[in-house]
Amino acid sequence: MPSYSRRQVVHALSGAAALAAIPRSGQTADYPSRPIRLVLPYGAGGAGDQIGRPWVDKMSALLGPTFVEYIGGAGGAIGTAAVAREEPDGYSLLLGNGSTQVIIPLTSSNPGYSVGDFRAIYRLINSALVFAVHPSVPAANLRELIAYAKANPGKLSYGTPGIATGNHLVGESFKQQAGGLDIVHVPYRGIAQATNDLVSGQISLVIGVMSVQLQQLSRAGKIRLLAVTTERRLSGAPDIPTAVESGMPDLRYEGWFGIFAPKLTDDAIIDRIAQTTRLAMADPALQASYRAQGMEPDSDSSPDKFQRIIDATTASLAPVIRSIGLSKS
Repeated sequence: MPSYSRRQVVHALSGAAALAAIPRSGQTADYPSRPIRLVLPYGAGGAGDQIGRPWVDKMSALLGPTFVEYIGGAGGAIGTAAVAREEPDGYSLLLGNGSTQVIIPLTSSNPGYSVGDFRAIYRLINSALVFAVHPSVPAANLRELIAYAKANPGKLSYGTPGIATGNHLVGESFKQQAGGLDIVHVPYRGIAQATNDLVSGQISLVIGVMSVQLQQLSRAGKIRLLAVTTERRLSGAPDIPTAVESGMPDLRYEGWFGIFAPKLTDDAIIDRIAQTTRLAMADPALQASYRAQGMEPDSDSSPDKFQRIIDATTASLAPVIRSIGLSKS
């Protein structure tokens, strides 16, 4: 059983009291009266599982029966569009991220949904992208990487999980902010293959989501981790500086996953899910499970706070998307 501090117990009890105090009327009075479905718009076994399943387990215990359904395809667009078409009754929710909620609507002419089709409920985690280089690259930090790239135009290449991913957009933003570096983008179908090619020296650099695997490869001397893209250093990797610390104040990007509902979902249902999620996220064991995977749990989110994060992500990525010709307009 996890141990709780007095502060955490008080926080949890306050959350429980808030749940009871939420006004409920009409069709929301008996919510939930049947199982809640969380759609993961990707296949089983990926980051969605690692993030969504622990949330489902906690919600089943705190709110009512909750289950996962996988609806993958089109980079997450098919499952996301499916939830957008559901009844706004709180029984079909989405585990969305920056790709499904920002990048796809900005780059795809017909994804089957729009940004306005959803309401943000709660950000569960944020994760950093990390610049990882092959040991043959003579750079111990971003400043040295920039200097080497300028002295060797076209010699370096960077791998990502694909075109128009957050990784790709961060890579292009890095090149632009550093004065127009000549580094070749190599898109892969997933980060695993890109990482393998980095270790073998087929590519010079990978911009990937910080993970336990990357940290292990770094400790083994097979790659070198230069900087993360979060505002602050990660609690799970405090020795790796941020891009901001490395002299790039505008190179900031946080990959996030959170819970969304169709846009006409009642306020009382949104608040009930958010308050219950806040209570779940106060669990030290749940926080530890996310941190062990290189993620930062968010124990202080809300619908309004989460929406502001989404708006900030949109504002930062939209100019990059336009500049490299990926905008749908």
